[in-house]
Amino acid sequence: MSSSIKIATLGTPRIGPRRELKTALEAYWAHKIGEKELRETAARLRADNWARQKAAGVTVIPSNDFSFYDQVLDTSVMVGAIPEVYGWKTGGVTLGTYFAMARGAHGEGSAGGAPAQEMTKWFDTNYHYMVPEFTAGQRFTLASLKAVDEYREAQHLGFETRPVLLGPVTFLKLGKSKDPTLDPLTLLDALLPVYLDVLRRFAANGAEWVQIDEPCLVLDLDDATRDALRKTYRRFADALPSLKIMLATYFGTLGDNLDTALSLPVAGLHVDLVRGSGQLDDVLAKAPRGLVLSLGVIDGRNVWRANLAAILDRLEPVVAKRGTDHVQLAPSCSLLHTPVDLELERDLDADVKSWLAFGVQKMGELSTLGRALSEGRASVAPALEAASAALAARRASPKVHDAAVSQRLAAVTPEMALRRSPYPERAALQRRRFGLPLFPTTTIGSFPQTAEVRKARAAHAKGALTDAEYDAFLREETTRTIRWQEEVGLDVLVHGEFERNDMVQYFGEKLSGFAFTKNGWVHSYGSRCVRPPILYGDVSRPEPMTVGWWHYAQSQTDRPMKGMLTGPVTILNWSFVRDDVPRSVACRQIALAIRDEVADLEKAGAPMIQIDEAALREGLPLRRADWKTYLGWAITAFRLASSGVANETQIHTHMCYSEFNDIIDAIAAMDADVISIETSRSKMELLDAFKSFKYPNEIGPGVYDIHSPRVPAVEEMTTLLKLARERLADGQLWVNPDCGLKTRRWEEVRPAIANMVAAARELRERNPAD
Repeated sequence: MSSSIKIATLGTPRIGPRRELKTALEAYWAHKIGEKELRETAARLRADNWARQKAAGVTVIPSNDFSFYDQVLDTSVMVGAIPEVYGWKTGGVTLGTYFAMARGAHGEGSAGGAPAQEMTKWFDTNYHYMVPEFTAGQRFTLASLKAVDEYREAQHLGFETRPVLLGPVTFLKLGKSKDPTLDPLTLLDALLPVYLDVLRRFAANGAEWVQIDEPCLVLDLDDATRDALRKTYRRFADALPSLKIMLATYFGTLGDNLDTALSLPVAGLHVDLVRGSGQLDDVLAKAPRGLVLSLGVIDGRNVWRANLAAILDRLEPVVAKRGTDHVQLAPSCSLLHTPVDLELERDLDADVKSWLAFGVQKMGELSTLGRALSEGRASVAPALEAASAALAARRASPKVHDAAVSQRLAAVTPEMALRRSPYPERAALQRRRFGLPLFPTTTIGSFPQTAEVRKARAAHAKGALTDAEYDAFLREETTRTIRWQEEVGLDVLVHGEFERNDMVQYFGEKLSGFAFTKNGWVHSYGSRCVRPPILYGDVSRPEPMTVGWWHYAQSQTDRPMKGMLTGPVTILNWSFVRDDVPRSVACRQIALAIRDEVADLEKAGAPMIQIDEAALREGLPLRRADWKTYLGWAITAFRLASSGVANETQIHTHMCYSEFNDIIDAIAAMDADVISIETSRSKMELLDAFKSFKYPNEIGPGVYDIHSPRVPAVEEMTTLLKLARERLADGQLWVNPDCGLKTRRWEEVRPAIANMVAAARELRERNPAD
């Protein structure tokens, strides 16, 4: 029996239960299938998704939550915000243009093709979006009817949906311009007519409701942004008074933006009651009686089974007061950030599995809550009892708690997070030890995980390759990669990480307290999916994790070989983290485990140890008032992991997609000897923060965009390095790609790295003052 309270999802995973979208995209890019086949796969995925939601009891099913690459890129295309470099003038936007914006274009332009648009993290998630690009006098036009077409497609299949749009104010705030004087919000008046055109088309096709996402409402906003929101939704209400808008906010608390949100002439407001659990009372006290409240009570970003009884305790008084017609139940945010279906997991530990809920199960939880609120708890008593029993079992499980870990954590002292000497003293010793040339070249860690590597890993997992055979294969790949690095002329080498399935999963599998799935895939960007480990218990390191492979790799060369580790904050932020202890506690546990590995690498002779913190910036709270607390424990965790080494041991770290300006003091506080960062798409703009801060340590700004199949020319890289030299001293600069090369093909990597080495040599041959 369905609930009279409406159940919504806000959005769902688009990749398919078995990553069907990834398979189709990569086949299309490799010219193995055509556009027709790609679009047919997409249509099947959408139809299956709508049917899956209906079967799970969802009554407000979204459309236009599907994307071939990214919903922000879709919005840029919808409104015609397509930079001139991609050659689009007017009319429909082809898939070729769309993917050129996402991945770069080949064979065009003076530098070998149009580069991809800049990419960065979606708020504080591990999802990536393509940054919209605006110019002064930007003109917008309706260039894609995808949103309307997918609404009509669902109608044709018998599904009445609530179409989803990214709100115009959030869209503008997510964008940027090469003109630093341009405020994207000044483009609002030019943008709104396109949105109004789309909304009119929804209404003309029978849509009663439209969901418009404005997650910017959980950020620190200025008066201009609040005015822009008021102008936007007044224009919508005046033009389309009969169209109902569900204004969706998520990832945090509305806080001082609550009054603004409640003043907008919309029919509904979605609030996140997981990240913003304390805002319910304020929302209820101020919300107009007729406003439909969508309550995000199920965690859309984590995988733990919900405490249904406790949620009902909170909701029953709300429903009694506002009535079932003015309350909807939903996850805290789109289910895009969760795996599709727990039932696909056949090998997961039975206890751990009983504590979890993936996308389909979260829909079931919402349906259970809705029925309990409409018909009484007795109508769903078995489901409520099962949820409570699972929660109690998890709390009491010895798999979760380890007294030795707690004791070690209690014994940590502040001195353990300090290097033995200040950076200038360490730097002098390290220069004497390594004798590297100016602009030393290296890579970030991984090299291509080819089909042969993946095939061997799968064969080993199935028992078709013995341990000895698999080890021999990996040694051969490693040795071949070291020889190539020597031949191409890299100064500091890496072993390639062929034994690693993922930079977080590899370590999680060797640490206590982590569980892993077979099909728990989550979309990251484009065809890139990740399987986040599930951190369910106390963390320790039973034995060394990387020392053997580092030792073998170093034995194959006389050049410095970096030891490669993933940092504690990144392991934390890229996992589904336990919710029964503070994140800071879990992070310190991981830091102590990594500290043990660092000590063993140094003891084995590793001269350089890279501890990647790619996700440190993405974990930054969305509200500035919360930054100090997060950065305090996050930076301390990195230093706890890295600071036990001698002065001569060089500590590297790597960070991706980070706007450093606001946290540069925290980056400096990490006290890494060398930091490498993503800068190629931003044309070295990120270095401005390091220049103004007078950052003293060494930096490797990326000159090769590894998220695009393009091979940048030597000239393109030297141009980027010239921009870097305008901001930093020559003695500070390293030369490296933006990130690891795991996802690229050797056919792209070999010429790109050769060009990178040539660019560094070209700079060395010139007068450094040029």
